[in-house]
Amino acid sequence: MEPLQKLDPPPVRADAAKHFFWPTLAARSWRIAFAVALATGIAAAGARLYVGPAIAVDTAVRSDIVRTVVASGHVETPFRVEIASQITAMVAEVLVEEGQSVVAGQRLVQLVSHELEASLVLAAASVAQADARMRQLRELTLPAAQEALKQANATLANAETALVRAKSLAASGYGTRATLDAATKDRNVAQAQMRTAELQVFTSAPGGSDFVMAQTQLSQSAASANAAKARLDYATIVSPRDGVLIARNVERGSVVAPGKALLVLAPAGATQIVVQIDEKNLGLLDAGQQALVSADAYPELRFDAVLTFINPSVDINRASVEVKLTVAAPPPYLRQDMTVSVDIEVARSAGTIVVPARSVRDAQSEAPWVLAVAGGSAVARTVRVGLHSADKVEILEGVAADDRLVPASAAIVAGQRLRAVVP
Repeated sequence: MEPLQKLDPPPVRADAAKHFFWPTLAARSWRIAFAVALATGIAAAGARLYVGPAIAVDTAVRSDIVRTVVASGHVETPFRVEIASQITAMVAEVLVEEGQSVVAGQRLVQLVSHELEASLVLAAASVAQADARMRQLRELTLPAAQEALKQANATLANAETALVRAKSLAASGYGTRATLDAATKDRNVAQAQMRTAELQVFTSAPGGSDFVMAQTQLSQSAASANAAKARLDYATIVSPRDGVLIARNVERGSVVAPGKALLVLAPAGATQIVVQIDEKNLGLLDAGQQALVSADAYPELRFDAVLTFINPSVDINRASVEVKLTVAAPPPYLRQDMTVSVDIEVARSAGTIVVPARSVRDAQSEAPWVLAVAGGSAVARTVRVGLHSADKVEILEGVAADDRLVPASAAIVAGQRLRAVVP
């Protein structure tokens, strides 16, 4: 029996060794990478646990803050003028349109005026007649009366001379009684004529009855003519002042009567804003406060106004008070009854510490506070607040400029570590 022969192991080929080595190395690399990543994650978690989460913080700054009362209202003029007819007549023509700008004295409506023109002609004739009567007194009646007075004076002088001669002849026996009686009668007649002439001169002269009557008639005729002219002028309705016509209630052919508004005029000049303010803000308002106004139709355009009137009563149904603001220089796009938004400046602090409102906790309470970042941790601080605006709060005590504050929306509590990130 032959001894067993030792067999050599089969030779290992190079490509077989390669296929064995690389899978082993890949498996080890994955384990190594996993271990490194795990160690890195644990280290990062530990770091985050130590330094805290990253939080976007707010910065306290020194600036101005303005407190405003915001409300909405509408545009209107301090008053409106209703233009009506003063007579009853038919409309011949309407010369303007609604929304048109007019000036004082501009013709707006023309009424039919034939009858009024005829009345004016009659009144003018009456004036001419009365004036002719006055001229007649001055040019004829008074001069004639003055001449008659002169003649009466001469007649009276002759009668008195004849009476003296008749008396002398009668006394010497040469004259008869009949001659004396005739001379006496002539003297008496001359005296009567003299008094009549004097009265005629007096009544025809200024201050006399005939003169006063003629003058009164002339004045009455002139007044009637003026009234007729005024009524004729009423047939042309004109604008009483500069402004814009915001309503037109008349057309050609309409019969108008006194008291009915035909046109409504918004006078040019100062414009006012009428606003309803919540009564809780009444204590903040005062005459003279400045405001910014924007029309809802043009929100990007703003103009100035001044608070000029605060209604002394409160609307119990709406719990509001009416205030009026004057616009000294209204922009051209502003129209009557346009809706506007108003920001009334009720208080202002200059160069104070201002923080976003979101950083102040319990801002309306008696003990507002903030979370400030100090030494990498959130620290609670009690603060004293001042003015409030829409999104900012004035800090009077407890916060300095450049302090970092944690917004109330962040899930951070006092004492917790964090990493402050400034936006």
